[in-house]
Amino acid sequence: MKVFKFGGASVKDAAGVKNLVSVLKKVGHEETLVVVSAMGKSTNALEEIIQQYFEDKSKTPASLLPLKKYHLEIINDLFQDEKAAIVSLIHELFDELQTFLKRNKSPDYSYVYDQVVSFGELLSTKIIHCFLIHEGMDSFWLDARNCIKTDDYYRAANLNWELTQTNIQTQAGNRSLLITQGFIGSNSNNFTTTLGREGSDYSAAIFGYALNASSVTIWKDVPGVLNADPREFQNTQLLHQISYREAIELAFYGASVIHPKTLQPLQRKEIPLFVKSFENPLEAGTSVSKGKTLEPHIPCYIVKKDQVLIRLSSIDFSFIVEENISYIFGLLHEYQMPVELIQNSAISFSVCVNNKYNRLEELVLVLRSRFNVEVTEGVDLFTIRHFDSKASQFINQKGKQILLEQRTSETAQFVIQY
Repeated sequence: MKVFKFGGASVKDAAGVKNLVSVLKKVGHEETLVVVSAMGKSTNALEEIIQQYFEDKSKTPASLLPLKKYHLEIINDLFQDEKAAIVSLIHELFDELQTFLKRNKSPDYSYVYDQVVSFGELLSTKIIHCFLIHEGMDSFWLDARNCIKTDDYYRAANLNWELTQTNIQTQAGNRSLLITQGFIGSNSNNFTTTLGREGSDYSAAIFGYALNASSVTIWKDVPGVLNADPREFQNTQLLHQISYREAIELAFYGASVIHPKTLQPLQRKEIPLFVKSFENPLEAGTSVSKGKTLEPHIPCYIVKKDQVLIRLSSIDFSFIVEENISYIFGLLHEYQMPVELIQNSAISFSVCVNNKYNRLEELVLVLRSRFNVEVTEGVDLFTIRHFDSKASQFINQKGKQILLEQRTSETAQFVIQY
């Protein structure tokens, strides 16, 4: 069994769906499980619908219409005839979504988020599954929520590995071509949970691990893993080979091609991960596996935008010791603040965080009870792996204020204010 993952950009329209089918035909689809994300910007659209729902519930039905129209237009472009069944399925899913939003009584934003956003993946996989059958391919639609079991930590759920592995082996083990959803699972009460943004890569790794896959391939709109994001940097280069360890380091620092959690289960079973272009599926792409650390061995540039730098100092000039640091990290966990960089001295502590759940104001209010707090929002975190003198000069050439700098033998990081 091999596992393929296609992201939203690869299936953003009918041409993308047709190309997915073309890729499967070119590279082979026997004994293959295909993990698919929501189409195009559907997740963003659903996030806006959730925001609208909490601001003014009366406008929710109207806010669903553009997203429904978008999916129906893709269906019209894919199916010249015999589309009544898939159109009916799409209407049923939107009816189910609207019913949830109408009947929901929970004020928990994260809970509502997971129940709503998951419809993006359900819609995309239903459409693609039906098109695969239309093209004469024996596809089986698998509900990932019946396989991937998690705790109740909505929006970034933690996996129950044992139960998940049993479920996957039971439900997916004897099929030739399966299509399922990335990003989503469910808890012990069968409420939908999600694995974090970009979690579809992680889903592919979970299925690959449970099925002892021969490989996992992530299909992207780039030729493989590059040494920098081409949208942010010029003259990027393709990395042909990356070791598991190096890939995990790159993912940890924010390399956008591979989700941070994706590599760990694959490494445990030494399942190779390939990152390839869905535009040129027969090209080699990048291999993440046992072998050389990095080929070619060149600096890798990573940027995380719109971060928050929090500087803490003791009110009475006492040392910031283990007790204080433990307290700070406890709050960062409680208020769901992913930590990107830390630096401390005798009486100060600086941390760069991602305010992805918009809880910064709550956190700062609590911190001010014990520390002097200085907050700088909208900063960028630059990371350079395998930096050299030329790579370090790149940051100085940006001509922006460096608020924080930290170096090890392999990695240099800079918090920059624009």
